[in-house]
Amino acid sequence: MRKPGLRGKLYLGLFFLLFFFSVLIYSMVARIMREALLEENRNRGISIAANLAARAAEPILTLDFLSLKNLVDEVARLNDDISYGFILGRDGEVLVHTFKGGFPVEMKGANTVGNRQQFSRRLLDTGEALVYDYAAPVTIGGERIGTVRVGLLRTRVETAISRLLRIVFLITGIVTLAVGFVGAVLANSVTRRIKLLQQSAEKVVRGDLDIHTAPTLRENCWEVMHCDNIRCQAYGKFYHRCWYLAGTLCASCIAGDYATKIETCRHCAVYKKSAGDEIQSLAESFDYMTLSLKERMEELQDAEKTMREQRMLLKTILDATPEFVYLQDCQGKYQAVNRAFCHLLGKEEDQIIGKFDHDLYPPDRAERNIEENEEVLRSGTLLEKQEAIESGSGYRWCHVMRMPVRSPEGTITGILWSGRDITALKEMEARMVQARKMESVGQLAAGVAHEINTPLGIILGYAQVLLEEIPEDDQRHQDLEIINRQGEICRRIVADLLKFSRWSKSTYSFFDPNEVVEEVVSVMEHTFNLDRVTIRCLLDPLLPGLFGDRDKFKQVLVNLLNNAHDAIGKDGRICVTTFFEAASGELVMTVSDTGQGIPREDQGRIFDPFFTTKPVDKGTGLGLSVSYGIIQEHGGRITVESPPGADHACDKAMDRGAAFLIHLPISPRRTEDPEKLIERRSAA
Repeated sequence: MRKPGLRGKLYLGLFFLLFFFSVLIYSMVARIMREALLEENRNRGISIAANLAARAAEPILTLDFLSLKNLVDEVARLNDDISYGFILGRDGEVLVHTFKGGFPVEMKGANTVGNRQQFSRRLLDTGEALVYDYAAPVTIGGERIGTVRVGLLRTRVETAISRLLRIVFLITGIVTLAVGFVGAVLANSVTRRIKLLQQSAEKVVRGDLDIHTAPTLRENCWEVMHCDNIRCQAYGKFYHRCWYLAGTLCASCIAGDYATKIETCRHCAVYKKSAGDEIQSLAESFDYMTLSLKERMEELQDAEKTMREQRMLLKTILDATPEFVYLQDCQGKYQAVNRAFCHLLGKEEDQIIGKFDHDLYPPDRAERNIEENEEVLRSGTLLEKQEAIESGSGYRWCHVMRMPVRSPEGTITGILWSGRDITALKEMEARMVQARKMESVGQLAAGVAHEINTPLGIILGYAQVLLEEIPEDDQRHQDLEIINRQGEICRRIVADLLKFSRWSKSTYSFFDPNEVVEEVVSVMEHTFNLDRVTIRCLLDPLLPGLFGDRDKFKQVLVNLLNNAHDAIGKDGRICVTTFFEAASGELVMTVSDTGQGIPREDQGRIFDPFFTTKPVDKGTGLGLSVSYGIIQEHGGRITVESPPGADHACDKAMDRGAAFLIHLPISPRRTEDPEKLIERRSAA
């Protein structure tokens, strides 16, 4: 059940109040009137009885019964509410009466009066009606000679009382209705204005601040003061009173807001003429409150817009910078991150904000970060170092700085972490070290090869001469064959050293990579088949031409095929594929095998010169290093997968083997001068 509102409560309270006072007034008036009428009736009965007793004294002495009868009948005739009347003698005998059916004997003793009493009254029931019986003694010279009895009907008194009570009830009802109507009008006026305030408050809650609760004035401040200054803050404000507004330009106003100027405004003619009752003042205050709230909201919205723009600008700057940046509070919770740091961790921003180091890093790394944060918070100084950070694509080398963030009061409120990716720099340093090492090794290899090549040629020459002179069944012939064979191995090693140390000039031209693959495979396929090693080619027939050194490209393919054959030994398969990668505009060639594969710990060193896992007489460790240099010279890159991924595996049923992936940029348009391209690549 819905509870009554303020108007209902006022009406209900007013009704009960009027009802209570109406009943109270009616009861009091009825009681007073009843007592007054009964008192009047008593006095009247006493007066009639006493008057009749005085007039009956002489006829009783003279025994003039006719006069007594006339007196009694006259009293009964003149007072229509007299039920009966009779006179008793000295000895109580009935002298005269007004009863028509005979005198009832029991009436004689129904009411008695003493000699010293002036009257006696009793309420008697005659069987037909209730009667007030009045008895008065008849005396002459202090001697009692008889008794007068008069009976007044109670019905007339009750009728009079009822009539008067009805009149009182009617008057009370009329007064109650009038008071109730006036109270209802006043209550409705109050509740209507309060209801308007409630509706205005609900609009404010819904965000509507353009409301006007206070009524318009009959005469506004600029009309009262005869002012036409439109620059005044109060000018044209029909719903906002001038004493609430700051910045009014009236000569009698003082500067300031409501709290400052109100005491002065109370003595102003505008205030005295326009100020209303408490509800109107409340409505005016409410309108001013909404006006102030609207101004504050607009200021806050402007400030929020400015802050949002500044935040977006700062976010754009942070996201545009390649450095990794994040902000933590003093408890280690992540407050802000930039896009580069999200990419570094391989997570979205909402997956980082609000988290802690233990939620994002392995336990050892998280503990290290926490210790460094505590050191920065304790010392209040910058912490700078280089470290390897695990990212979604592997480890990245970063130059990082942890610095305290301070409030305007100087208190540390957080830690700003900034990191710069120096992986490329580290790789460049490694390549420079490797280049210097290769240069040193190349110079050493060239010197060693020159020094060894001459005596080695002499040894092989004399060995071959001796082989021709000594019969084959001679043990010395077999020994010379061993010398000659080992010498050939040494000559091959020297030849590889010379190839490595004397980098020949490349001859660039356009050629079809698929033709080179087919040419090399056709030459090597027979030898590989002797060990039951098959070569399978999957070549893209729409592969565009490549601009480069055809012979060096052939040398790379030969080295990779030999390397795959050595890894397989016997009974295996080698797959050679070529295709064009449109997204990067590169030729991709893969050489995969079903051999034993390359251990993970060796995969980072296989392109180093002289590094090999083969026996001493099986290789020098220069084949992959030479191939690596050729691919780099052509602006490409070569990588290894072991075991290979599903897209590059030669046999998807096997979980071993290796796959070498070569990425080479496809040749430019044929309109470009090949000599300029050669010069540009040589300069690079």
